[in-house]
Amino acid sequence: MPELERFSVLLVCSGNICRSPTAEGVLRQMVKAAGLEPYVDVSSAGTHGLHAGEAPDPRARSLASRRGYDISMIRARKVTAADLARFDLVLGMADEHVEELNRLSAEAYRERIRLYLDFAEDTDELEVPDPYYGGPAAFDRAFDLIEHGAQGLLEHLRWELERRGVELP
Repeated sequence: MPELERFSVLLVCSGNICRSPTAEGVLRQMVKAAGLEPYVDVSSAGTHGLHAGEAPDPRARSLASRRGYDISMIRARKVTAADLARFDLVLGMADEHVEELNRLSAEAYRERIRLYLDFAEDTDELEVPDPYYGGPAAFDRAFDLIEHGAQGLLEHLRWELERRGVELP
């Protein structure tokens, strides 16, 4: 049987130092725990490149560590048009990110672009708020939404993989 192409997910926020690297770390760990790591690639980027090359915000790293996730190895980068062709699913943390991704994307790839919280069940929230200018409560709230969204996204990934014929663990 030929090797199946991995399903790829790109998580996008503004600077790629708070929300999207946190979501990358959370989703990666959930994918690994579910035994899906051989089948799924997870990455993150920002709609602007002001923090390119930087580690995630120290507050995000600290909170992630306290909650059992390691995001220290992630480095910020700016999303590119090539990313929109490469990734199977591109998820913005807020409407402004989805709008920017749609501007950057060729028409053929726009169906891949969605809001991250589209996958979160049982929530009225549509966007993950930017905690950058907030205090600890803002980071906690964003993290809670990110974890919640990742749980729903994990179920979507299982569905996508099964649709591709992958026999899941």
